[in-house]
This record gives sequence, structure tokens and C-alpha cells, in this order.
Amino acid sequence: MRPAFGGPAIPVGVDVQVESLDSISEVDMDFTMTLYLRHYWKDERLSFTSTTNKSMTFDGRLVKKIWVPDVFFVHSKRSFIHDTTTENIMLRVFPDGHVLYSLRVTVTAACNMDFSRFPLDSQTCSLELESYAYTDEDLMLYWKSGDESLTTDDKISLSQFLIQKFHTTSRLAFYSSTGWYNRLYINFTLRRHIFFFLLQTYFPATLMVMLSWVSFWIDRRAVPARVSLGITTVLTMSTIITGVNASMPRVSYIKAVDIYLWVSFVFVFLSVLEYAAVNYLTTVQERRERKLRERSLPCTCGMSHTRTMMLDGTYSEADTNSLAGYTEAPMVSEEEPEKHEHMTVTLSVSSESTTTKKKRLRAFQIIQNTHAIDKYSRMIFPGSYIFFNLIYWSVYS
Repeated sequence: MRPAFGGPAIPVGVDVQVESLDSISEVDMDFTMTLYLRHYWKDERLSFTSTTNKSMTFDGRLVKKIWVPDVFFVHSKRSFIHDTTTENIMLRVFPDGHVLYSLRVTVTAACNMDFSRFPLDSQTCSLELESYAYTDEDLMLYWKSGDESLTTDDKISLSQFLIQKFHTTSRLAFYSSTGWYNRLYINFTLRRHIFFFLLQTYFPATLMVMLSWVSFWIDRRAVPARVSLGITTVLTMSTIITGVNASMPRVSYIKAVDIYLWVSFVFVFLSVLEYAAVNYLTTVQERRERKLRERSLPCTCGMSHTRTMMLDGTYSEADTNSLAGYTEAPMVSEEEPEKHEHMTVTLSVSSESTTTKKKRLRAFQIIQNTHAIDKYSRMIFPGSYIFFNLIYWSVYS
């Protein structure tokens, strides 16, 4: 039974010394803390006469025989009192009935984390203390010395976080079935170190995007080189995204790192699509060139660059004049100069019509446009990615 039962609420002061902040788990959304929890109250039933006014100290065995506050940790998942080499419990009673009850405990408690800015985020977690059975009408919990009731070890550090601030608050908590309870809060703010994620996530992703740009400088006819480079960068980006999500809880909203990785993935994927477009236009251009050559040079099949045709004298002058593009020269046979007279007709393949020249000029423009896709990509892709980085880091930094 509590002291002064039936009377006003008994005040119980609390102070905490944080020994260590052991771990922060993003996957489980919890933290583990080891602390010294001390309670102060007055129980006149434990007062005694002392000429020296010295207190008496007891171990945990006396705790089971007297009344102590039933403080518990709200939203705790696991907790235990250390028992090496004996239970880490101390009870100190003063002659006037004041009692100090101290214990060393490790608790794992839930922390509602917001990962919308991960890994450029700050998290605020709370460890909450409350009486389990006694409402505010029977027991009044309060911080014994205000903000000075909470002390921390200067050597506390975490690998991924910078501990920015510890502070205390208190308020009333209401339960519909039992009533109002005093609740004490140990609040601390953590800011995540970004350097680890720069090395493990952002820097590799940026390198993969830059590596995908190398294909813009590779010859468009080198299909195996450009295809293998594109597939490698896409698969590597997929591996990076999978690795990051494996160490994170499955939240239903987009994180800052997701935006960066997926935009980087889109850039890598677009570089693969860019080569697909270049390869398709190259194929179309080569087909058109082949058809243009077949149409513009129908009479040159199997002939050398310049050929000479021998015509005997039976051909009329009109027939010989109808051979456009031929040059004629009288030629006398060396064997029988007096018998036959021949005419040498020379075919020059280099002479082309105006229509043929226009078609070839159009084909040349197709080649130039195909090369222009790579040329423009060399500027558009890096420029767009740099612009995205400027916006991203200005928003989330």
C-alpha cells in the first residue's frame, strides 16, 4: 500500500543518467538505451532514529518487502535490470523517511521515424515513463530537478548518428478505462551522418550514370560494346537500389534516397534507349542508301569505272549519237586498217544526273542526323543530371 493512502497524491521525483545509447534500428524502428533510473519519495513508515543522521543502504532483497513506485517504460519492446554480478538495484533510506531507489536498466523502445528525407534526415525519439497502476490522484511523477534531472555521458556516440540534444518534458496521459496518469519524457534528437551514404550509395550511383554516358562516344556500329555497357550499368543500378531497400523498413512513401536512385536509374535506362534509337535510324539509313544506289546506277552492274565499247560501221549516226554519256573516237584496227572502221565509245560512270545527286545528298543528311543524336546526348544528358543534382541537394541539404 502506498504511503499516505487515502490522502493526497504522493510525489515521486525522478532523475535519469543515460549511460549509453546502444543502437538505432531503422528496420525495426526502435532504439536501445542503458540508463540509471532513480526515484525519490518520502515514506514516513521507514523513518528511524539516528544520532549521526546517516542513511542506510540496502540491496534489491529489501525492495520486495516495501512499497516502491511501479514505474514502467511506455512503448517498450524489451527491458531488463542488469544482474551481473548481483542485481543492479540500490535502496537508500534516510532517517526522516526519504527514500532513494536506483536501478540500472537497459530498455528497447519504439521510435516513430520519418524516412521521407532519408538519409538526409533527423529523428526525434522519446523514452516515456509512467506509473502502471496509480493515477495522478494517487501518485504524482515529476522531474526532480527540471531539465537538470537528465544527465548524459559525454562519450556517448553512434556510428551513423550525431546526438544533437537531450531534454525532458512531462504531460498527462489519458486512458478511457482507467483515467489520467503522469507521464515523463526523455527526448533526444539524432542527425544522421551523410558521409557513409555518400560513399556507399550516392557516389556509386553517380559513377554508373557517368559510365553510361561513355556509350555516346563509342562508334554507333560497335553494337556489342554499347549494348553490354548499357546492360551492365542498368544491372548495377538495380543492385544498388535493392541493397539500400534491404536495410530499410517497407514504408509506403518515397524516401529522398529513392528519388536520387530512381532518377539515376532513369538516366541509365535512357542511355540504353538512346542507342536503340541510333541503331534503328542507322539501319533505316543504310537500307535507303542501298536502294538509292540500285536505282541510280542500273547500267553499271559488272562494269569497271570506264569502259570502251566497239561499234562497227553498220550502226547509223543516229544510233551512236543516242548514247548519252559516251565519248566517241574513230579507231582503226591494227591488223586490217583498210577493211573495217570501228568507233570507240567510252562510258563514264562518274557522270550523274541532278536527281541522283539530290538523293545522295538526302542520304548524307540522314547520316548526319544519326550522328547528331549522339552529339546532342553528350550535352543533354550531363547537363540534365547536373541540374537535377543542384535541385536535389538544395532541397534536402
